[in-house]
Amino acid sequence: MDLLPFTTEHAATVAGWPASPEEALLWCGSREFPVTGRTVAGWQEDQEVHGHVLVQDGTLLGYGEVWTDAEEDEAELAHVVVAPAARGGGVGRVLVRALLDRALGAGFDDVYLRVHPDNAGALRCYEGAGFVRVDPAEAAGWNALQPVAYVWLTWPGTVTETP
Repeated sequence: MDLLPFTTEHAATVAGWPASPEEALLWCGSREFPVTGRTVAGWQEDQEVHGHVLVQDGTLLGYGEVWTDAEEDEAELAHVVVAPAARGGGVGRVLVRALLDRALGAGFDDVYLRVHPDNAGALRCYEGAGFVRVDPAEAAGWNALQPVAYVWLTWPGTVTETP
């Protein structure tokens, strides 16, 4: 499997992976359903968003982003999703570790991610990839301005401050 840079040609395929409004909400916090390719492509307009696709033998298996914050010297993994046909076989863990490698390789020692509290599958994936939950008091502070009380995770060794 190879982690490649996202291109707009991938957008429609990735946008079509959520099968329901609930799945779209858990994946990307969007109430838009179906999610459009234009929406997914639009995420790349932010200079701090670095989208990637996981590919095997020409088939898209997953998508995720590394959000970088040079001022805070940290990165966040976001919008991680696996193609429906590839779920349940460890592809998500491979994708998360590959995204983590990109963040660490770019010089960010502090790497976080957040997951909707109802997204048990994603939480299992992230913890299976080696991420650990941040201190509950820290998470509560970070969630003060969020639309939901996310479960925040960090790569072990990350110093928890404000992501």
